Amino acid sequence: MGGNAFGELLRDCRLSAGWTQDELADRSGVSVHTISVLEAGRRQPRLSSVSRLADALSLDPRRREQLLAAARADTAPVPTARVPRQLPAALAGFTGRASALKELTGLLGREDTVVISAINGTAGVGKTALAVHWSHQVAGRFPDGQLYVNLRGFDPGGPPVRPAEAIRGFLDAFGVPAERIPAGLAEQAALYRSQLAGRRMLVVLDNARDAGQVRPLLPGSAQCLTVITSRDRLGGLVVSEGARAVPLDLMTAAEAYDLLASRLGPERLAAEPRAVSDLIALSAHLPLALSIVAARATLSPALSLRELVNQLHGVRDRLHALDVGDASVNLGAVFSWSYRTLSASAARMFRLLSLHPGPVISLAAAASLAGTDRDRARAALSELTRAQLLTEPAAGRFAYHDLLRAYSAAKARKKETEQTRHAALHRMLDHYLHTAHAAVLLLNPPNDRLPLAEPQPGTCLEDLSDDEQAWQWFTTERSVFPAALDKAAAAGFDTHVWQLACGVANFCVRAGHWNQMVASQLAAIAAAERAGEPRGQAWSLRELGRAYIRLCRHADARDVLCRAIELDEPLGDLVGQARSYNNLGIVAYAQGDHPEALEHGRAAYALFRAAGHRAGQAEALNAIGWMRTQLGQHAEALRCCAEALELHREVGSRHGEADTWDTFGFAHHNRHEHQRAVACYRNALELYEKLGSRHPRADTLVRLGETQRDAGDLRAARHSWRQALSILDDLHHPDAAVLRARLAE
Repeated sequence: MGGNAFGELLRDCRLSAGWTQDELADRSGVSVHTISVLEAGRRQPRLSSVSRLADALSLDPRRREQLLAAARADTAPVPTARVPRQLPAALAGFTGRASALKELTGLLGREDTVVISAINGTAGVGKTALAVHWSHQVAGRFPDGQLYVNLRGFDPGGPPVRPAEAIRGFLDAFGVPAERIPAGLAEQAALYRSQLAGRRMLVVLDNARDAGQVRPLLPGSAQCLTVITSRDRLGGLVVSEGARAVPLDLMTAAEAYDLLASRLGPERLAAEPRAVSDLIALSAHLPLALSIVAARATLSPALSLRELVNQLHGVRDRLHALDVGDASVNLGAVFSWSYRTLSASAARMFRLLSLHPGPVISLAAAASLAGTDRDRARAALSELTRAQLLTEPAAGRFAYHDLLRAYSAAKARKKETEQTRHAALHRMLDHYLHTAHAAVLLLNPPNDRLPLAEPQPGTCLEDLSDDEQAWQWFTTERSVFPAALDKAAAAGFDTHVWQLACGVANFCVRAGHWNQMVASQLAAIAAAERAGEPRGQAWSLRELGRAYIRLCRHADARDVLCRAIELDEPLGDLVGQARSYNNLGIVAYAQGDHPEALEHGRAAYALFRAAGHRAGQAEALNAIGWMRTQLGQHAEALRCCAEALELHREVGSRHGEADTWDTFGFAHHNRHEHQRAVACYRNALELYEKLGSRHPRADTLVRLGETQRDAGDLRAARHSWRQALSILDDLHHPDAAVLRARLAE
């Protein structure tokens, strides 16, 4: 009877007694390691150890003698242990991923604990390629072998591999006879860990479904290292087993270029650099998509890269254009393996997210799309994030790359009716429209209210409690607004187009996003015309005029403001007319016609007063005060400003207060009251900074510098002008050149 037979007999005796290796070790005084190697047949048994084991097991005389006889008869040499080499072939031309490779290599040498690395990322991001490439690099560090199994956690060809099935494959690799493999999973896992005990091995568990599938396959030896890949984040392993998470993101532009160069050759890429950049963008920096693009270019060498770009641009479903006829590398199929694991609510959320213009969506906007509350929306979004179909680049904000968006849109067209998609889009637009309106009223309470319809049932608005949160919301969502307007226009929501454009106008004016404002107001005017809403046309024309003023397009501003007045007069909109006259006064002032500017200010004041609009009266009084300073009427200007400041405070207009303090400062400067002027300017600057009003702040800094210069403090003047220049440069404002010349003097 050889050593393997003795090990089998010992193991059968232990299992008959119902004991684990740990329990037998406690009772016999023989180490767990010794029991493991005896049962595995890797060491000749010593009679003293066998006797202690037999005593501990309380074997009957026949069974005891059988065990001792097996030990005495075991004089044959121990067979050489098998060394499994199960790694699949490494990917030819692997490129990039330097930081992830460095992180994995940093796990080597930690022999004080069981080391587990969990590589996670979205479908097609290259998790398996990374794991296999790195494993081949370090295989020499694991002389006892490398185990590999594809757990098929996200595979359309069948169910995920059961842990018992994976363990059986590993035990086969070790040469464990089938009759020695127990039936229960716990016993199988124990035998598997026994085989690993004392060995230095690398275990690669590829494409895991979840932590439950992986746990029975984890070695218990600190000399082994486990690498897991999964679309799931495997948070349970991070918490309970101390796994090291290695998130794998989309490739950088340089990595994507290197991947294409490795497949197509650097010469072909150098010949069409612009087309290469476009291909990388159209592939969303996703390694699988880049590999498919490279394959298409390789299979059609006569096809230029620019022609390939045009093909990808020219199809509605880019995923179809990237199909090379192999389901294993078909992007739609690969994405579907994650999609089909979703709950019904998460799958619906994923489909409806394609209606959002991107690039990032908030929790409340997503809840509006789905027509559900925040808690249910958060649960669905969390599930999508765990499945790597979404990322969460900031707390409560979610995104996915363009190819996943294309897959999501295809699913929405197939699974959601046109009526459902239209209703979801309506709720989403209501979310942005009503939140923007609430936010602008927080920033400036006396702001004119838009005539909004009630939001659709199921619309979820952002919780904004003060002007700081309102400003932050506008800043965060700024990139969404233009795309939301395009979505609304394409779907026929014309009233939403002009109202949303006007709702974000004050933010754009203050933040200096004037070109964006011009584009949005032109779209708003066209939408209001299509909807047959002259009030909307007039409102949008006024906002367009404000943008033109900031861009120094004064002739254009005058033209659109006059058109707005022509529309407002038959509507009897006194406030609308007043605002247009106020802005015409700014145009006249900018063109050097101060008397005309004063007349426009007086006309605006009279209209505001007739309408009973106290906030507007305050604005007009400040404008009149400013024009009087230009005409040398500084005492009269100060009286107008005092009345304007009182009204602004009464209605709660902090922006109006800031403007009025600036006018106060200019009037005091012209009366050579420099200390008073500086104090007034500083009051204005403090308010402008809190309000995020960048261009007005720059103007006030310029005037403050002039006062400091005239007071003899050149150092302070230069400091103020440099601050102003920084803002104007950032806004690409033409006044920057004038100020730069002044500083050079």
